[in-house]
Amino acid sequence: MAVNLLYFLIFPGLIFLAVTGAFLSWFDRKITARVQFRQGPPFLQPFYDFFKLVLVKETILPKHGSPVIFLMAPVFAVFGATMAGVFIMLPLFGITTGFKGDIIVIFYLLTIPSISYIIGAISSGNPLASVGASREMKLVLSYELTFLLLIAAVIMKSGQSIDLYNIIETQKNTSPFIGSISGILLFIAGIFCIQAKLSLVPFDMPEAETEITEGIFIEYSGVAYGLIKLAKYIMFFVLPSFVIALLMNGFTLKGIGILWAVLKVLAVVLLLTLIRNTNPRIRIKNAISFFMIWMNLIVVAAIVLSYFGY
Repeated sequence: MAVNLLYFLIFPGLIFLAVTGAFLSWFDRKITARVQFRQGPPFLQPFYDFFKLVLVKETILPKHGSPVIFLMAPVFAVFGATMAGVFIMLPLFGITTGFKGDIIVIFYLLTIPSISYIIGAISSGNPLASVGASREMKLVLSYELTFLLLIAAVIMKSGQSIDLYNIIETQKNTSPFIGSISGILLFIAGIFCIQAKLSLVPFDMPEAETEITEGIFIEYSGVAYGLIKLAKYIMFFVLPSFVIALLMNGFTLKGIGILWAVLKVLAVVLLLTLIRNTNPRIRIKNAISFFMIWMNLIVVAAIVLSYFGY
C-alpha cells in the first residue's frame, strides 16, 4: 500500500509528473516566444503561475450552476492525468506492474481530463462555457476513434500484446515501430491526436480566447483553475511519453540513454509547439472531418501495411 501511494504521489506520480510537465510547458512557451521574436518567460514561470493561482487568487463560484460539480471537475482531471501518468511511466522506467491489459486502461484514463472539463463547464451555467463544452465533446468524439485505432495498430505490431511493458520490450528486442512505414503513419496520427487532447492550435476551439474568451474555463479562477493548470502540465508530459512508449521503444535510463530519453521528449514537444505556431485555429466541423476521415484513413492504411510487414 505504501509503495502504491509513493508511486501515485511522488515518483513517478503527481509531483514528478507535475514538475516535469511544468518544465515542458516552459520549453513550449520559450520556443513559441522565439518563433514570434520575443524573449519568452523565465524558467520558473509555470511554477509562478500555478502558485499565484493557488495561494493568491480568489476562487469565485458561478452564481448559476452547481458549485460541488464545478469544484470537483478539476480534481478528477488531475486524478485521471496522474493515474494515466503512473501507468505509462512505470513501464517506461522498467518497472513491471504485472497488470495485463494496462494499455486499455490508459486509453480510458487519458479521457478523464477532457470529460472533467466538459462536466465542469456545463455545471458553471455560463453560456460561453457551454459552447466550449459542446466543442470539446465533438472534438473528443472525433479524435478518440483515431487514438483507439492507433493503439489497436500498435497491439497488432507487438504480436497482440496489450501490456505496455511488453510493447516497449518488443521494440527494444527488435526495432522501434517508428522505423517502419506503418510506424511513421501512426506517429503522424499520434501527434495530431496529442495536439487535440491538449487543445493546442489548430485544435483549441474549446478555449478559443479570441472567440469565446477561454470558453470551457471561463468561470474558473483561483485554486480550481490552478488544478486545471496542473492537469494540463501533467498531460503535457504524459502524452508525449505515451507516444514514445508506443512507437519509439520507450526510455533506456542507463548512461547516454538518459540523455536520449530527454531528447525524445523534447523533440516531440518541439514538434507540437511548431505545429501550433505555424497553423491557424480551424473550425470544429473541419476538425471532425480531419480526424474522422483523413486521420482514420492514415491509421487504417498503417494497419494494412503492418499486416504485410511494412
